Amino acid sequence: MLYVRLIAMRLLKAVVVLFLIVIFNFVLIQLAPGDPAAILAGEAGATDEEFLRQLRERFGLDQPLYVQLWHYLSGIATLDFGWSYRQGMPVLDLILARLPATLLLTGTAFVLSLALGIVLGSMAAARVKKPSGSLIMALALIFYATPLFWVALMAVVLFSVYLGWLPAYGMYTVGAGHTGFALVLDVAKHLVLPATTLALFFMAIYTRMTRASMLEASQQDYVKTARAKGLSPRVIQRRHILRNALLPIITLAGLQAGQMVGGAILTETVFAWPGIGRLMFEALQQRDYNLLLGIFFFSAALVIVFNIITDLVYRLADPRIKEAS
Repeated sequence: MLYVRLIAMRLLKAVVVLFLIVIFNFVLIQLAPGDPAAILAGEAGATDEEFLRQLRERFGLDQPLYVQLWHYLSGIATLDFGWSYRQGMPVLDLILARLPATLLLTGTAFVLSLALGIVLGSMAAARVKKPSGSLIMALALIFYATPLFWVALMAVVLFSVYLGWLPAYGMYTVGAGHTGFALVLDVAKHLVLPATTLALFFMAIYTRMTRASMLEASQQDYVKTARAKGLSPRVIQRRHILRNALLPIITLAGLQAGQMVGGAILTETVFAWPGIGRLMFEALQQRDYNLLLGIFFFSAALVIVFNIITDLVYRLADPRIKEAS
């Protein structure tokens, strides 16, 4: 019953936050330079004022800002995110077609970065005064400081151009006609480079956080008591230090999970991955405001969902929070 009430309260707050985000994004987009009608007219080869007036009237761009905002909010209430000027189809259909690819990429990168970060951070904490521990932290610092797009480009040059081990772009081999397990293997092969590239930056963060959190936990009284009882160092490291050190990592992971969706823009662009990150980049270039607003809405909704899940997981990991509630 406690979790039901907690979820209900979080969902209520999420609706309010999402409503404010929608209004802010709408106003921000309207203040951005560029005219969708002028872009459409230029592509059609007609730039006379009458044609521009007809385009603005067709898409409701000639109405006052508050009227456009009201129509947009009314549409969202019925899951109608408008019409994509450039793509010529509903915004919701475009986003739903690209969303699975982004979730696959970011989900894989998230699990990979979290697993590697915890393992490497634990190794660095256990070898804090050894060269191997310093090497792990040096590698984490390099991946943290290196721009994501540069890592992506170097990965393409090394593993696709020179070695030829992995495909350089796309989600699957176009025209191959793979089905079933062969299609799964093909997608997995295309997923390796973008997922690994996106995971390296976040893996560096988790490595540094895990090491710092474990070193702090190792100085607590319960760890000294465990050592006094004669427990082996591995048991102390795994059951007492790491378990308590994971609490701040869970919080950080929940925040980073939402940021991965935004961080996927560069990765999807470099590797031509057909997700909403690349779709957002295309919509920005084409001044497709309705599509941009729809992507912003789904991105914000994903961040809020991840935060709610993190809140619940944190209460499961730390019973003290449940008791305090």
